[in-house]
Amino acid sequence: MEISLKYLPGGRAVASGNVMAQSDLDLKEAVLKEDLKFYFMNPCEKYRARHQIPWKLALQILKILMVTTQLIFFGLSNQLVVSFKEENTVAFKHLFLKGYSGVDEDDYSCSIYTQQDAYDSIFYVINQYRQLKNISLGTLGYEHEESGLKICKQQYKKGTMLTSNDTLNLDVSTETECIFLKPQELASKNAELKLNSSFFSLEFYRLIQVEISFKLKGIALQTIHARELPDCYAFQNTITFNNRAHSGKIKIYFDSDTDIQECKDWHIFSSVLQKNTQYILVFDGFVILSCFASLILCTRSIVLALRLQKRFVNFFLEKYKRHVCHADRLEFINGWYVLVIISDVMTIIGSILKMEIKAKNLTSYDVCSILLGTSTLFVWVGVIRYLGYFQTYNVLILTMQASLPKVLRFCCCAGMIYLGYTFCGWIVLGPYHEKKYQQSGFPVTDLHEFLKDHGSVGYRKEQTSMPFICCCRRQQSDDNLILIN
Repeated sequence: MEISLKYLPGGRAVASGNVMAQSDLDLKEAVLKEDLKFYFMNPCEKYRARHQIPWKLALQILKILMVTTQLIFFGLSNQLVVSFKEENTVAFKHLFLKGYSGVDEDDYSCSIYTQQDAYDSIFYVINQYRQLKNISLGTLGYEHEESGLKICKQQYKKGTMLTSNDTLNLDVSTETECIFLKPQELASKNAELKLNSSFFSLEFYRLIQVEISFKLKGIALQTIHARELPDCYAFQNTITFNNRAHSGKIKIYFDSDTDIQECKDWHIFSSVLQKNTQYILVFDGFVILSCFASLILCTRSIVLALRLQKRFVNFFLEKYKRHVCHADRLEFINGWYVLVIISDVMTIIGSILKMEIKAKNLTSYDVCSILLGTSTLFVWVGVIRYLGYFQTYNVLILTMQASLPKVLRFCCCAGMIYLGYTFCGWIVLGPYHEKKYQQSGFPVTDLHEFLKDHGSVGYRKEQTSMPFICCCRRQQSDDNLILIN
């Protein structure tokens, strides 16, 4: 660089090049400060400063409304799917479990206690499966002509047991034997031969479990009333007679795995269903466009923030000969933008899956629910950023942000105490807890037993046609009673 010297009185010379460099540095600092000040403004302040329209704010508000509406529509549709699965599971239990009361016993459906009940329950399943089309109220059918019942019994190998002499001679290695019964075979005259075979002669002291599995298909027609196309379902049902404990009680478990499949060939003559499907697909398309625009704007903001960060780091190094700390670098990365970007990506993917599900090309309801639900959560959490622009809410948000690490540490300490107490109570008191339940599934307490025993003795004798007045009456013998509502 060519440096011109200017001589002043007194013999001093000033480098005009250094003056120009200092002025450039000051100008760069002023511009950088202006850009930093503008970057950390809220949308309203940016509009007042440079009349920049807050497109991201308007788009986020629009996106909240659209994403929430989309989630509600999908939730109502998914609710029909879940209810159809649950209702079919309950129907299967009533169809194939003999003596099922309608309420599961603990983690199993029901139990049996005699050998005759065991035989009756097994043959009851076979007989109900044979006449399924004649007794079922739903749209159920066999998977195909070659499908059927698969019955497997697992037992210990041959041995002898004399309980009176405390003698047991048993090979603990197990063996599994299976038989397959088709619907055509059960309807023929040769069915009695198979059912009377030695396979169904059970030696209960060796028996571990009997497992009956079969597959059924059904069609959910209730979606038509909601102006949606129906789905086809495949139910893989398994009934397990568990005798592992050999305690005189066989627990019966019923497990149903539901798989939603594409209907291969269906023709529904209704213009309303087709128009409703098209409207929802168009709405999902608008959701994808809005999320894509939000994704572009937020990504652009992060890129501009990284450029501004680089300018600040270079200027700091040039003027002060120091490196910017890591915490100051992170101030340029707006975590809310990152959250919005993640939400937009999940919404776009979930909306595409929803459109495919609506068109009956896919059946990934669970994956779509996770994506849309999580993205909607992130969208609503992102609203907190805009609440922070108000002073009243900003104080609350800063307080929460400052206290979060301490709250997490407290939760860790409290969690350790809770886990220790849980394990101690489980091992010490758990085995001796009587698991008595009402028909509704809630535990029976001593208060329930007391009211049940004494409620039918004296109260009904004094009951009149005015129950409210009778409830207000009080006898002298009732002074020591505590009524709990």
